[in-house]
Formats: sequence, structure tokens, C-alpha cells
Amino acid sequence: DWYDIKAPSMFKVRQVGKTLVNRTQGTRIASDGLKGRVYEVSLADLQSEHDAERSFRKFKLVCEDVQGKNCLTNFYGMNLTTDKLRSMVKKWQTLIEASVDAKTTDGYTLRLFCIGFTKKAENSQKKTCYAQSQQVRNIRKKMKDIISKEVSAVDLKGVVNKLIPDSIASDITKACQGIYPLHDVYIRKVKVQKRPRFDLTKLMEMHGEGTGKGGVTTDPVTGEAVDRPEGYEPPVLDSV
Repeated sequence: DWYDIKAPSMFKVRQVGKTLVNRTQGTRIASDGLKGRVYEVSLADLQSEHDAERSFRKFKLVCEDVQGKNCLTNFYGMNLTTDKLRSMVKKWQTLIEASVDAKTTDGYTLRLFCIGFTKKAENSQKKTCYAQSQQVRNIRKKMKDIISKEVSAVDLKGVVNKLIPDSIASDITKACQGIYPLHDVYIRKVKVQKRPRFDLTKLMEMHGEGTGKGGVTTDPVTGEAVDRPEGYEPPVLDSV
């Protein structure tokens, strides 16, 4: 049977695609075969914006629960496409990488990898722009501090909301300006190391259903999340 894959409500496009599974037969239940499947989707497809800015980021979504014909997914990881990474690595500059393990407020342990490159000064005549090893160390420390501060202050949903525009990377670029100017700074990879026990209500909140506070409703046609104020009452219909 074909099941629909539903992305969490952080993304604009909720309908990711379809997946195939054998029908329930005896003790082999179809939903067990679906749980734990990991789907890799480009951010351009999840946000329905097909510009180059979005298309090199890939999000991994893991199926955590099956309801009817829908597979409800959760964030599982993020990485950059290989061609993007390869295109940034060039000669005559210093490559700086850092990795951090950070824990979100709702108990997910994430490992985030950051990458950045030194940039020539505006008026420099030199062919190279190499940073000294001490500067590299300082930049790496700055990267780690910023990432762990940003991640440990929010829950998983907040982290994903920061990853979509990659606001953490722009913070790092700004903060390291004083040590050595950087460009092409990205969070190149995010892995989920540890996940808390499966909690259905949390997953439903991720999907914008059954939330107590200011419920997120989805547009039935496009599946996009529509923000409603608290205590919102749908308009009364004259006829049904």
C-alpha cells in the first residue's frame, strides 16, 4: 500500500511524498514496517521555493508514527549536498571546521558540524588569505560557543526553525569578523545522537495538531501551516 509522508509543521509543504509498504499480514503489521524509515528531502521541496539558496540543504525526516494513511515524521538530521561542499573548498584560503554536541530543551542530543572559510580583505593584494593557527582556534571556539548557546536555549522545533534560514551561521560570520573575516559559513551537518522516549502528544504538536496554545491549523488545500490567534473561532457558515 502507498502511504503519504507528512512533514512537521515547521515546513511550508507538509505533503513530502509517498512510500510503499506490504499490507498487514498475520503478525506482520504494516505500520511497524514504516516506523523508523528515514526520508531525505531537499529544503527547496519542503519550502516550495526553488532558488539556489534552498536547494543545497537536505533534511532527513524519520517516520515516528502512522495514522490512517499518513506517516508522521520528525526531524532526524540535516546535511549539505556534496556538490555544494565541494564547490566551496578552494585553494589559497583556510578551511575551518568545528563540531559540537548540544542538548535541546526537550531532551534531544544533537551533533552539529560547522564549516567556514577565510575571506580576503577588500583591499588585499595578496593571493592567499591564510589565518594563523591561533586565529583558527579562536574562530573554532567562537563557533562552538555560538552553536551550543543557540541550540541549548530552544527545543527541537526551534532548532529546525533556525536551520531553515541558517541564522546560526550568519551569527558566526558576524562574531568572527573581529578575528578574521569569514565567508561560506554553514552548518554543514546535523545529526540526532539521542532522542527522548517517543511521546505522541509532542509529535502531534510538531505536526500542528492537538496543540493547546494558539493552535496551528493547516490549510486543507496546500497543507501549509496557518497561524491562528488564541481562542480563534472559525466563521459561522450560513449553509452547510
